[in-house]
Amino acid sequence: MQILKAAGLALLASVPASAQIVAQPSAGTYQRAVAAGYKAALYCSGIFNAGRTPEQIDADELAGIYPDYEKIVPTLTANVDRTRQSVSVGFDPKLPPRRAEWTSGHGCVTLPIGSTAPSSHKSTATPSIRAADPRRWPQGDAGIAPRPSPTLAGAVGKAFGTTYGVGTKTVGVIVVKDGKVLAEQYGRGFGPFVSNRTWSVGKSIAGTLIGLNNAAALKAPAAVPQWKAGDPRHAITLDNLLRMGSGLHSDTAGNRTDAIYFGGTTVDEQAVSWPLEALPGTRFRYANNDILLAVYATRNAIGEARYRALPGSLFGPLGMAHTVAETDWHGNYILSSQVWSTARDLARLGLFWSQDGVWQGKRLLPAGWMRTMTTPSGPQPLSGPGYGATMWLFGPKQGLPEGSYAAQGNRGQYVMVIPSRHLVVVRRGEDPGAARFDIARFAAEVAAALP
Repeated sequence: MQILKAAGLALLASVPASAQIVAQPSAGTYQRAVAAGYKAALYCSGIFNAGRTPEQIDADELAGIYPDYEKIVPTLTANVDRTRQSVSVGFDPKLPPRRAEWTSGHGCVTLPIGSTAPSSHKSTATPSIRAADPRRWPQGDAGIAPRPSPTLAGAVGKAFGTTYGVGTKTVGVIVVKDGKVLAEQYGRGFGPFVSNRTWSVGKSIAGTLIGLNNAAALKAPAAVPQWKAGDPRHAITLDNLLRMGSGLHSDTAGNRTDAIYFGGTTVDEQAVSWPLEALPGTRFRYANNDILLAVYATRNAIGEARYRALPGSLFGPLGMAHTVAETDWHGNYILSSQVWSTARDLARLGLFWSQDGVWQGKRLLPAGWMRTMTTPSGPQPLSGPGYGATMWLFGPKQGLPEGSYAAQGNRGQYVMVIPSRHLVVVRRGEDPGAARFDIARFAAEVAAALP
């Protein structure tokens, strides 16, 4: 270590002092650029997807964000252009502002750092939040009239306090039993048709979409053209990626993908470049990039026309009319995180999962796909719930019935399914910082409140 340190100091000493001084601000500039992209992306999606106000977004979606940016973001000014459906945020007087642009049906795309050109797929449609669907639940919104028992109402109400986690902030809860909505409640500024970001719940959506469109390729090498024959990464299968077993290097837990989410870098530029550090299928390592790569491989496998229609193959049949999947500026769906949805739409999805991929009497998912998603295979997390193929696996160790599973994401997004009770519990949150909502305890108390 001392030798390496000495070598590093010697190398630094060999660089002219003027170059060392110039190099120092660059890291700060990049951090400000990503912070500006963060604000542009959250403002754009919050305003044009969800109908939220900047003040609401500041108080909820941007409150308690990653420590890297929480002190920077409030200092940056967002300029909202409602005519062009775009948001720009300046971060450096020598560079163009960061910009995110909304397109009907596609949500917002974040343009790369330094970009001055508009997005290539802009539309002239005026953003509007869809009204209630007149069809009956679950396809539509008619007939939803929950009358929770006092015990159930009490359990749901406690979710909006601190019972299930100090510092947590619940913005929506919906409970579905035997296909019926038994309870529904929202925080201030939210409601049945107000979406927020799913974060990693999007991973389970990705697993579902791949089942609908690319299930036959599960055990085959992932269709990543950059990994040519002779590249050891060519052995990584789609199944490895869905199970967080790629063996690819991750620089942090979760392998934070800030450059893709907020920096304007694209999936095909960055996610494909990580080197292998373990044999595929031998190590569990939760990583955003594994899901980004699984979706990218699906794009290459099914062709561009089917790929463009990918979200609609699920959202359309299920009546998820308030859900939108966003892309990077190369058109790659960011299904590891960047989906905006409502509690009701996620309840529809949870109900679909609980029915083994059958909807309104019609099988949509291939038989056995839900078993694939909810069955552990290969290496598992060292502690806590297990992991299937994009789904977290719960059971008696977490105080829940065997076979329970959940989609879950940052800031407290949960879709918990308890098949033995025909129960779906959705909790939407904007939990700040290190606050953690105890979904297992909440779901157990909801289940205990039901007959």
